[in-house]
Amino acid sequence: MEQSLEQRIIRRAKEGEAEAFTELIQEHQGRLFGFLFRMCRNRELCEDIVQDAFVRVLRNIERFDERYRFSTWLFTIARRLLLNALQKHRPLSESEWVESWESPTRGQLEAASAREGHVRLSTLLDDAMGALSPIQREIVVLYHHNNHSVTEISNLLAMPAGTIKSHLYRARGRMRDWISADTRMRSCVAELLGEVA
Repeated sequence: MEQSLEQRIIRRAKEGEAEAFTELIQEHQGRLFGFLFRMCRNRELCEDIVQDAFVRVLRNIERFDERYRFSTWLFTIARRLLLNALQKHRPLSESEWVESWESPTRGQLEAASAREGHVRLSTLLDDAMGALSPIQREIVVLYHHNNHSVTEISNLLAMPAGTIKSHLYRARGRMRDWISADTRMRSCVAELLGEVA
């Protein structure tokens, strides 16, 4: 969907037109489900997250900044909901069950620590994305979160592939600079990844 058409639909949704919101759901529901399913492979959870994400969008549609792509906003909300759900409800893997059976405290503590590390790293990267321009943020989300290829993003945004690569390169540099500028952030990344950013 072209951004200008999408913006008109969003304006109608902001005015409370139910049909406009239905159009947004129909346009994005399938891709959003696919994105979430690639991340967790749990159909029921994905269906719940898609529904919850659209409910949140409906409640907060007046806050949406039309300078950005709606899909980026929607996918970011859904991704956060999924991460929260996975953190709360993640069952122990078989190896973690064996570890916890052999040494309940050690196995459970390691599993909890790993989950906490993933959530902290994800939050840190989300914060670092705040240093990006809107177009860089959108391209990073499409490439790293939605797993689109450079060619697909090029077609989607009607930009040359070289421009997309350039934006990705600069975005990674900005995020790296943002993290490196703060000693606390650098040590957090080093702790989580076992290396200095």
